[in-house]
Amino acid sequence: MQTASPELFPTVVRRARRLWRQYGVLWLGAIAVGLVAVFYARLIDWGYNAFLHMQREHVWLPLIVTPAVAAASVWLTRTFFRGSEGSGIPQVIATLHARPGESGARLLTLRILAGKIAVSFLGILGGFTIGREGPTVQVGAALMFNMRRFYPRSNVLIERKLVLAGAAAGLSAAFNTPLAGIVFAIEELTRSFEARASGVVITTIIIAGVIALGVNGNYTYFGTIQIGAHFPDLLAVAVVLTAVVTGIAGGVFCWLLLNTARWIPTPLRKLHSERPVAFGALCGLAIALIGLVSGGTTFGSGYAEARGLLDGHEHLSLAYPFLKMASMVGSYLPGIPGGIFAPSLSIGAGFGNALHMVFGSLELQMLIALAMVGYLAAVTQSPITSFVIVMEMINGHALVISLMATALIASRVSRLFAPPLYETLSLRYMAPQPAPAAAPQAESGEAASAAEAAGAPHADAAPEVPEPLRRNEPDNAAADENANR
Repeated sequence: MQTASPELFPTVVRRARRLWRQYGVLWLGAIAVGLVAVFYARLIDWGYNAFLHMQREHVWLPLIVTPAVAAASVWLTRTFFRGSEGSGIPQVIATLHARPGESGARLLTLRILAGKIAVSFLGILGGFTIGREGPTVQVGAALMFNMRRFYPRSNVLIERKLVLAGAAAGLSAAFNTPLAGIVFAIEELTRSFEARASGVVITTIIIAGVIALGVNGNYTYFGTIQIGAHFPDLLAVAVVLTAVVTGIAGGVFCWLLLNTARWIPTPLRKLHSERPVAFGALCGLAIALIGLVSGGTTFGSGYAEARGLLDGHEHLSLAYPFLKMASMVGSYLPGIPGGIFAPSLSIGAGFGNALHMVFGSLELQMLIALAMVGYLAAVTQSPITSFVIVMEMINGHALVISLMATALIASRVSRLFAPPLYETLSLRYMAPQPAPAAAPQAESGEAASAAEAAGAPHADAAPEVPEPLRRNEPDNAAADENANR
């Protein structure tokens, strides 16, 4: 009887370790992204329902609760969770276009992940106009980035693949839109297609999506809209006009966030610089007042309002998109965690509802879908991601050409007002921020305004970042070989 070769066991161990590095770490991270995305979604839904219950029982209570929550959120973010501000997508872009190991150690830590979830949950408890989808991108990227610890010899290429895959899987799991997750990784995060990373991204999206579907079941985010087989003659006109209107509105929104020094009065900017907690409370009061004027429709992400318009159960005023936009600006200015994807879709739905007065012969659902994709494309200036997301959300394959045209025109119109929002905001995360100046100084220019909009500390000078959006290449050929082993 033959005995086993004494070298067999070490060979099996080496192969097991190799399989673990190639597949095990990735699969474990993808499962974690899917589970955390589901948990985060349910937490935000529970928090918003708790706020709605409170607001219906006591209509005037938001005038106290929302400013208090805003002040607490700003204090927590600035004291414990710097780097978790806003949607989180600018932080992921900054990490991908710098050295992932260094930037990720600042922007994708487990502490920031916990703060992102906790403070955004607190914000939604206060009725802030924020979404969970953008934060899920940073949460997914942070989870996957920290999986690098399981690699014996991590390198730039491995870290970059993990961040990219986690961010794409986060968006996919949040919206149940796997195609949009892939396109988002290519168009928004990297601005290029990388064959070496494509398999990692797709595998992570599949596993995270399967986990989310296993818990939530298969669903379409906004349900399935019913569009007739014959399109009306005015569809082309409706596409152009909707794209122009939403492109202007989205461009103005981006301009407001990126140029706060030009439109916020000097006393308020001084308050933001010297007493950010008080500034946050003032923004919370503005959000509460707008919510009372709108009858409560501007509180929260706006998912219920957009879904109601698509289903035909909701009737909103013509002022809704403008009030929602104002509440969204007020929610973003203090610099607390919160996304803009879902609120943007709700604002777009409001514009579609308003445009139905002009195009009464067109189906309302069709106009709402066009306006949603137009406004989202105008805010993100990522037309492909926008139309793919909306198409998957409404199961609107019959409208694919119209959605594509609207997204393209709206993003070009928006570019006339402001540069891409996420990329511009990512500049402040490209290098560690210097210590705040002893006394506030007047800031000018787009970078300073973007820093204010994202809640950045005032500094003597912004860090110089040459060609910030250039794609990082691996350090050397050895890094490639090491990653493929």
